[in-house]
Amino acid sequence: MSAQALPYVILLGVLFGSTLVVSRFSVGQYQPLTYIGLRLMLASLCHLALYALSKKRSWPKDRQLWRHAATLGILGTAIPMTAIVSSLQYQSSGITAVLITTSPAITVLMAHFLLPDEPLTRQKAFGVATALAGALLLAMLGESGLPDVSRAEPIGYILVVAAMLFGSSAAIYARKYMRSYDAIDVNSVRMLTAALAIMPLSLLLVGFDLGAVDKQGYMALIYAAIVGTFFGLMLAFYNIQRFGATASAMAAYIIPIVAAIGGVLLLGETITTGMLSGMALILAGVALINRSPRASGDDISPTPV
Repeated sequence: MSAQALPYVILLGVLFGSTLVVSRFSVGQYQPLTYIGLRLMLASLCHLALYALSKKRSWPKDRQLWRHAATLGILGTAIPMTAIVSSLQYQSSGITAVLITTSPAITVLMAHFLLPDEPLTRQKAFGVATALAGALLLAMLGESGLPDVSRAEPIGYILVVAAMLFGSSAAIYARKYMRSYDAIDVNSVRMLTAALAIMPLSLLLVGFDLGAVDKQGYMALIYAAIVGTFFGLMLAFYNIQRFGATASAMAAYIIPIVAAIGGVLLLGETITTGMLSGMALILAGVALINRSPRASGDDISPTPV
């Protein structure tokens, strides 16, 4: 990675890591489905504004793009985001961020079986095993990262694992069917379809009660939607286009650090030796995977957190 790319990589890690902290705060005021639906709707409005203000872009009308991007919106955005935000009811933003970092390992493992041009090399296999060992260590220790919870609820871990499985499936789907499409067009349709899927579910299952939301809650929602989701993904695309997929993927090392420190300073969360050990193993495994030639799915946008 070039020195020129470093500030952009750090900024991307800060945007995604801080969004996890903000989301952890928000689950205390919103129902997760309501929060996610509103967040996706605000991000979609930003995408619509982008096309309205641009003289070079027009809203995508390609039916094939819509079909694939809508699938990606459900598999790679609506379901993973719901699971990740819901997991924050049971564990800290730091723990969730560390577990999310295993996503490249899960993607590489699934790609070995689903993509003929993505074989699992010895180095990749060792990286996958190391990263998953870190996640297993956290699960065995029962780390929650919360000061008033001695042992984590398993549902939190299960939700993050489910999010990573769906996110990795979406990455493989995109790599197989969507490599020729414009990334911004894909992401715009992806956000819109995810929002249109989540909002009706929110209204049907939990209603639309914002009575517990204060000024800070609304500011948190706006930050997560505009800064974390819209600008974060735009920066991810920019990093891939200018510096390459490998440089963009380096943000994965920044996200858990920002989320863990932010959670401690702003939400009173904790960092334990077990968390640091699990994080070290996961990041070491991801580093090995990133050293391999072009890991599967690293040329598409990450799952919004």
